[in-house]
Amino acid sequence: MTDALVIGAGPAGLMAAEVLAKAGRQVTIADAMPSVGRKFLMAGKSGLNLTKNEPVPAFLSAFGTTSPAFEAALTAFGPQAVMRWAQELGQPLFTGSTGRVFPKVMKASPLLRAWIARLTEMGVVLHTRHRWLGWDGGAAFAAPSGRVTMQPKQTILALGGASWARLGATGEWATLFADETAPFRPANMGFGVDWSTHMAAHIGKPVKSVALHAGGAVSRGEIVISSYGIEGGGIYEVSRHIRDGADLHIDLMPDWTHEKLVAALSRPRGKASMTTYLRKVLRLDPQRIALLSEFGRPFPADLATLIKKLRVVHTGPRPMDQAISTAGGLRFDALDGFALRGRDDVFCAGEMLDWEAPTGGYLINGCLASGRAAALQALSRALP
Repeated sequence: MTDALVIGAGPAGLMAAEVLAKAGRQVTIADAMPSVGRKFLMAGKSGLNLTKNEPVPAFLSAFGTTSPAFEAALTAFGPQAVMRWAQELGQPLFTGSTGRVFPKVMKASPLLRAWIARLTEMGVVLHTRHRWLGWDGGAAFAAPSGRVTMQPKQTILALGGASWARLGATGEWATLFADETAPFRPANMGFGVDWSTHMAAHIGKPVKSVALHAGGAVSRGEIVISSYGIEGGGIYEVSRHIRDGADLHIDLMPDWTHEKLVAALSRPRGKASMTTYLRKVLRLDPQRIALLSEFGRPFPADLATLIKKLRVVHTGPRPMDQAISTAGGLRFDALDGFALRGRDDVFCAGEMLDWEAPTGGYLINGCLASGRAAALQALSRALP
């Protein structure tokens, strides 16, 4: 019988396994996919943003309302701790101008290989293609050899959310916790827009030097005009508020005051087209002019106010499986810290829990911190 079974080999599960193994526990990891960390590797394709190097209060505020246990986990294993952990795995890091922290190689595979090697050296046993079915005389799995049952002394569930099903995060596990689970919703997602034909030339182009406002939140990140609407880090930062009903407005010239815009726009237009006029007077690039035309026509007399507060008309969030992450999941009131109420031998971590954070390093850090905290809580309890 293994001391501890970790179900799910994403960042939360792997971190839980590391903490348990380091403490001397005999650890087995089971994962449904043919290989580990598939969503982690996908995140690495855009640079593997591990954390956000910023003061703890600002870091915690990005997670919104969670639970005292989750907040304590983030405080104990925050940006500085994540950076030290990655460096101990032989990964040199750098911090970008916005505080985002990346491996210098800008990908996940070297870190994941080093991590798996370290777990193997600790004696951790890994089983892939083991899909968890629930409890039936133990932890039951559909495995290549057929139905398999394991009887660990403790179990840590790190089953993921409900986006990117092809990478393993299907959310199917929620049916086993119907009374304890908040409905899944897309998070860090794009929004649909029924573009006019004139936008075809701008599909795939980035929109820079703007500020997005929604529900009191402000993002200065870049967005991308896609064939279906808008996406990118800038929109992800405010996507929670838009999803929950707030209007989205874009300030096309956030570094200019309204008064400065009014003064610039007082220059005679003459025979110039509006596009030429805006380009020359305000130095607006084609993408910002296109958005202004798409959402602002017919142009009002007060063009300066429109430029500072352009309302985006969208058709709603993209489907959940196209979202980077999900809100919802196992509610914190179903847990005692990270232990499942009614099961003092079962602990939960990672994206399967009901928390939400924007991209920018918060997601991975949250998974790592909760995996560590779940394992530490398991270690604090005597084995059966």
